[in-house]
Amino acid sequence: MKEARFYSAGEDGVRCLLCPHQCRIKEGGRGICRSRECRDGKLYALSYGRPCAMAIDPVEKKPLNHFMPGTYCLSLSCTGCNLSCRWCQNSDISQVAPESADSEPWSPGEIVEACIRRGLPSIAYTYTEPFTWWEYMYDIAVPAREKGLKNILVSAGYVNKEPLHALLPYLDAANIDIKAMDDAICRKYCGVTLAPVLENILTMKEAGVHIEITNLLVTGLNDTEELITALCSWMAGNNLQAVPLHFSRFFPRYRYNDVLPTPKSTLLRARDIALSSGIRTVHLGNI
Repeated sequence: MKEARFYSAGEDGVRCLLCPHQCRIKEGGRGICRSRECRDGKLYALSYGRPCAMAIDPVEKKPLNHFMPGTYCLSLSCTGCNLSCRWCQNSDISQVAPESADSEPWSPGEIVEACIRRGLPSIAYTYTEPFTWWEYMYDIAVPAREKGLKNILVSAGYVNKEPLHALLPYLDAANIDIKAMDDAICRKYCGVTLAPVLENILTMKEAGVHIEITNLLVTGLNDTEELITALCSWMAGNNLQAVPLHFSRFFPRYRYNDVLPTPKSTLLRARDIALSSGIRTVHLGNI
């Protein structure tokens, strides 16, 4: 473990300043993400240097279809997530504490060297929520950039401004998952608010990061024409028409198993809405 950044100490514990939850954590307690703990009045990143998943993936799997297409990346993840999506596809590692998942020690330098040895041009921080293991991601991203590697973020984008700005100089590309263009849905089904995610997408785009956006269309929840139109209108209204948009098909999983997979017709309709709204590139995923 490593002492975390972005927190303030108090008499009865600490306040984590990594994401908008700003968890107040008492001695011996942990934040919502399960991976940051208060010990002796300090906040520690428990999963630091202990990836629970590593793989070599095509970059299109992130999904990033317009960033170094045709290449492969070293994908890695530690446990932890500051969201609680009921349909999480990786709940066995995102919704558990570090000690509950198998992991092996890898220093940041070892990750970078492994990537170079295999001739891979990029590293993807993915599978869970990388911002909950910010320190490890950052300590890999800095030497990776120095060695000429690209850094890829796959995230829900729920992070505070200071940690985001600290990472931006080393970030090359990101796929951000917008859960729904409805704050009530985001709160009830994912445990987060919508506004910080939208703001952070604009911040990354302004900083020159290659952005692609994903919207998982969950049957009967966020798949209405109204919400799809709202997403496309927001993109067009913020000059993001050139940002690739991925509509992904939902399959029942985790704690959301009482509905059917997204009909393909819903995804085709979403693509039509996006194109008619001026979004230039639309991809359909999980079909």
